[in-house]
Amino acid sequence: MRVPKAGAMAVVVGLALTATGCGGDEGPQGTLSIGIKFDEPGVGLREPGGTFTGFDVDVATYIAKELGYKPEQIEFKKVDSSDRELLLQYNEVKFVAASYSINDKRKAKVDFAGPYFTAHQDILVRADDNSITKAEDLNNKRLCSVSGSTSATNVKEKLAPKAGLLELGGNSECIIALQEGSADAMTTDNSILAGYAAQKGNTGKFKLLGLSLSNESYGIGVKKGNKELVEKINAALKKMVADGAWDAAVKKNFGSANYRNEPAPQITTGS
Repeated sequence: MRVPKAGAMAVVVGLALTATGCGGDEGPQGTLSIGIKFDEPGVGLREPGGTFTGFDVDVATYIAKELGYKPEQIEFKKVDSSDRELLLQYNEVKFVAASYSINDKRKAKVDFAGPYFTAHQDILVRADDNSITKAEDLNNKRLCSVSGSTSATNVKEKLAPKAGLLELGGNSECIIALQEGSADAMTTDNSILAGYAAQKGNTGKFKLLGLSLSNESYGIGVKKGNKELVEKINAALKKMVADGAWDAAVKKNFGSANYRNEPAPQITTGS
């Protein structure tokens, strides 16, 4: 058995093992560990009081219910973009719902259920700024994105070569920079931008341009080879769309930030 590198080990050390034994007619016993983002308003956020909110949280909770788990059996664990595969591979979470875009590179390491949401790269500006209406207007402007993200590079290389890039540690820092004027715009998935714009205290301060600079299909990450769980999650996602819970979750979490979501996508994973 391969042992993870020291840095990776630090992520998994101390995390409780997930108990998923069956309990007859009473449903599964123990907890169901689910990986989510803790710092994306509207998508996955750990509130100051310790509760969790966001579209991914609602989707994950619905799936858990369909798998037979009660709300008190759910254990949400923080995942960063860089360690989602690791937590699945070492059974620290049963599945990951964390703005997890499906692509070939990731499918080589994990299996996906879904997709359950379609996002697009967009641009967020201050609500009173009418000088930026399209990506090309970012020439000679300051564009903020998370360090290591391909979003800002995509804009600079293809649409606004004279844009100045401001790379910060997280989206929350970009929002502050945008509000304070040290950045003129920020870019990432429109679902994440809409969540920030709709967050309490930000209402009316920002607006999305409504662009589609890329297509991102969010999926539920599952340990490689667990086809049975993929099928169960796909069934739960289809039910969530059919009974209206999917639409309700979109409206609740993204609010009115000039955000026009795509309809629920067709399930394309699994058999």
